Amino acid sequence: MESKEISPATHETFDWSQRRVLVTGGASFIGSHLVELLLAKGVRRLRVVDDLSTGLRENLEPYLSEGRVELRVEDLLRDGAAREAMRDIDVVFHLAAIHGGRGYIDRHQSECAQNLALDGLVTRAAVSAGVDKFVFASSGCVYPVELQGDVHRELYLREEMVGPGFHADGLYGWAKLMAELTLEACYREQGLKSCSCRLFTAYGERGLESHALVAMISRAFLRLDPFEVWGDGTQIRNWTYVTDIVRGLVLAAERIDDATAINLGTEESITVLEAARAVLSLTGHEAKIILRTDMPTGPLNRVASNELARRLLGWTPEVSFSEGLRRTARWYFDTKRREQVEREFYNKLIER
Repeated sequence: MESKEISPATHETFDWSQRRVLVTGGASFIGSHLVELLLAKGVRRLRVVDDLSTGLRENLEPYLSEGRVELRVEDLLRDGAAREAMRDIDVVFHLAAIHGGRGYIDRHQSECAQNLALDGLVTRAAVSAGVDKFVFASSGCVYPVELQGDVHRELYLREEMVGPGFHADGLYGWAKLMAELTLEACYREQGLKSCSCRLFTAYGERGLESHALVAMISRAFLRLDPFEVWGDGTQIRNWTYVTDIVRGLVLAAERIDDATAINLGTEESITVLEAARAVLSLTGHEAKIILRTDMPTGPLNRVASNELARRLLGWTPEVSFSEGLRRTARWYFDTKRREQVEREFYNKLIER
């Protein structure tokens, strides 16, 4: 869908202190950072709905004990749950999803397919409740996989590359794509103001070991030798720090109404092997890297263009990969207990 340019002045008229906000999946890694930012902006009332399958109640402390956040532990697939969650809500950030790292989404396609129902229920409830704005956490997985197979090509995925001839990345990607198209139809036919934000390889504090970069940090924390890297190491990603991600989500709520889909990703192209070496260097862990070409890798070359986000949102990433990696590793080493990480690590690589 073609989008208008939005004047920066729009941001000044969006008064969060008058907004009642729902964050689905708000106890999760990204969701809890979004909650923090919204509270800092003075949101009038903030409700989180999360089934705590991957989210943690502790991610929302001390806001729960202070009464600044209402947490409902709920499965949004339950009949009526989405409708109840929308009651008296102005703005929805829909982050809840059945998801995991590459080891999970490649091996649990039937589980990921449930997102088709989840997103449909949440969207329908938002329309029925008459919410003012709906922001959807989409994914780089909506992009055609055939575009992402050449590591020797300089590639920046642009929003208009998603279109007829769709070829999303697995059932997880197809569910995200269907939700985007549903929101476009709801805007055209029912006036639901919305935006879909395509998130690219988020990482940072509270990230899970199911995702590649935190898994690497965990391997260094456990001093594993040899040091496993999935694939042949040439896969290219643009790891995007979580505070940049949530800042983009909030800007999208403030500035986009017409269901435009927009990338939120840094344009730093980094191979998996480069990331692994950076983790080893940063943590002072000397280990032999071995390549596990038998393990899931996903597309070989996935990097976003963020030109549209710069133009419509005034958004550019503020945290470089080197700085974000330093912050994430420091958090991991400061907060984790070896016994627990050892007990859970290998299961988390392929489960939620």
